[in-house]
Amino acid sequence: MMPAGWGTDIALALVLGGALGIGIWSLLALAPRWGAPTLARRIAPYVRDVTDPRGATLWSSPSDPAGALVGGLRALWQGARERFSSALGGSDTIARRLTQAGWAIDVPAFRGRQLAWAIGGIVLGGLVIVGLALAGTLTVAGVLVPPVLAVIGLALCDAHLTTASRARVARIEDELPTVLEFLALCLSAGESLLDSLRRIGSVGSGELTLEVRTAVVAVSTGSSLSDALGALAHRLQVAALTRAVDHLVAAIDRGAPLALVLQAQAADAREEAKRGLIERAGRKEIYMLIPLVFLILPLSVLFAVFPGVFMLRLGVG
Repeated sequence: MMPAGWGTDIALALVLGGALGIGIWSLLALAPRWGAPTLARRIAPYVRDVTDPRGATLWSSPSDPAGALVGGLRALWQGARERFSSALGGSDTIARRLTQAGWAIDVPAFRGRQLAWAIGGIVLGGLVIVGLALAGTLTVAGVLVPPVLAVIGLALCDAHLTTASRARVARIEDELPTVLEFLALCLSAGESLLDSLRRIGSVGSGELTLEVRTAVVAVSTGSSLSDALGALAHRLQVAALTRAVDHLVAAIDRGAPLALVLQAQAADAREEAKRGLIERAGRKEIYMLIPLVFLILPLSVLFAVFPGVFMLRLGVG
């Protein structure tokens, strides 16, 4: 049996202990450092163009307590992010979904974002516990609130990435038939494949057009056209796009007429889009039955049966 008011004591201990810890940490950061600086810190300003060209590392002087505090926090955060990323794993899957979503971050940065969401859930759970304790309604089960909110934060961050990648892949699949048809039209007009891709990248707008521009830039920097298109398909990993690129690369290697190949691929993409639309319509019909079966039909039965039951209870009829 726990004594009365234990929740309030724990909440006050958390608040006062956190304030004391932050105060001591700030005082230690303001305290001067004894001893000479390290060799790395002494030579860092002279070799920054080699070791740190972007200036991402903060080299602060011993007399700069704010810089030392920020540098320590940054190093602590980077270490925690790396350990968190290695503990969760799944870097290949995350990298593929980041590429499909079009996010300009790498896997460690995304893991850091997940860690930030988890820490935010823990902080929010701690605030909830403090509020419940001050209100006098805290129970033993309330201790589970911070870890549960942390797990929810991780799941929400991952779900956000999954939703963004699926939405962008769907847009790419919708744009693929139009891009293939326009590419076939340019080839039929006498342009080369590279010039046609360059024209699509210059006049088009959309997710697939951005990827085409990336492939054209890769060709301009020395890559072959087949390798650039293969890298595009491997990077996005969209089934319809991968098939179209494989047929296009095979036609380039064998000398087949590219316009006919692209027209056939565009027709196949159109048919696949129609099949996907029919499948989505079928799923939507099933979803539409849910309110009909579980809401409208029970209410109709209730309205039809209730008057008769009420009249029988009154003994009328």
